[in-house]
Amino acid sequence: MTADPYRLRTLESIDDFPRVFDVLAAAFGEDFPDEEIEKDRLVFEPTRAHVIDHDDDGIVAHAGAYTREVTVPGAAIPAAHVTLVGVRPTHRRRGLLTRLMMRQLREVRERGEPVAMLWASEGRIYQRFGYGLAALRHIILAADKREVRLTRSAAPEAGRLRDTSPGQARKELEQLYERVRAERPGWSSRSENWWNWRLLDAPTRRQGYTERRALLFEGSEGLDGYALWRRKGDWDETGPKGEVNVVEVVAGTPEAYVALWDFLFSVDLARTVRYTFAATDEPLRYLVNEPRALGDKVADSLWVRVVDVPAALSARRYAAPVDVVLEVSDGLIPENAGRWRLTGDASGAFCTATTDPADLACDIADLGAVYLGGTALGALAAAGRVRELRPGVVATASAAFGWHRQPSTLDIF
Repeated sequence: MTADPYRLRTLESIDDFPRVFDVLAAAFGEDFPDEEIEKDRLVFEPTRAHVIDHDDDGIVAHAGAYTREVTVPGAAIPAAHVTLVGVRPTHRRRGLLTRLMMRQLREVRERGEPVAMLWASEGRIYQRFGYGLAALRHIILAADKREVRLTRSAAPEAGRLRDTSPGQARKELEQLYERVRAERPGWSSRSENWWNWRLLDAPTRRQGYTERRALLFEGSEGLDGYALWRRKGDWDETGPKGEVNVVEVVAGTPEAYVALWDFLFSVDLARTVRYTFAATDEPLRYLVNEPRALGDKVADSLWVRVVDVPAALSARRYAAPVDVVLEVSDGLIPENAGRWRLTGDASGAFCTATTDPADLACDIADLGAVYLGGTALGALAAAGRVRELRPGVVATASAAFGWHRQPSTLDIF
């Protein structure tokens, strides 16, 4: 019998980090500049990085994760942020990715993280491992901001705008982000290293844009909102056609939100405004006189994998009272399979194993899809993915799993 030339192991130090990026460069078909590698080194966690070695070729596959929290409806929970997944093209179709993902899922469960989440290079890959599409994002591009304006402005007495560098305002940014994050499903915690990662602004990666700026809105009690943004100048025979590129907007009050966007749409010599992390319920859409001019495009963002059913469902809150028995199938984590009674509301929830008859039947990926409150359980039922076993339960359960804000995210990790 021929010995298996592949061996799965966990990294012990960051010394192997450059070789991990060699695998990713081959898998994604692109060369990563040194600045990009050094940026990701800031947050790389070797003890959560699993690799597969080949006898002759060294590291040929990798899957990693970051240790962070994520806000879910009514709570914040530990969540494995899965990242840097790839297999060298010369070693595909050998089951290496499956080995890595199975090892990772087991480790995530052992660490007490109820869910794992990721950005998918291709959705079809991660659905095989129980991930469900939990959040969308809108890519907003105002084709010509002269054709669109805000229908209201912030009251002058509400506060004032201040322009500064992100580094100078970092402490204020951190405090406001944490305050707002508590109410925004899908937003991830940011440690000191993650703030270093977020604010790093290497000149070689600006692609013609200016350095990043921080626009602050200060109310009577302090910072109420900020926008990280940059601009790019451009001209043609008709005059200026520059662009404002918005990196992220964090607002603790409606007045702060309005004031920030009012400024961003009024920058001189700019004709377009681009924002690639808008939520599906982004308030901007309801602030402009011509929503069509935003020209938004929908794309997927977070995919969620429920790793521990009772822990995950007990951790979040529910928009309406719910008492339902779920029959869950999970071909990869047997402990998740079976019947679970979920009882909860906006104040708390309990999820325990039961032998009672099931009201709904679904796959583990469907629980991941509805977990952040962004995918309607009723839509999955209409697609035949969720089966109603007790008449009327889809309507009540779908309302319970929803939330008053749609999930979104500001980080691609």
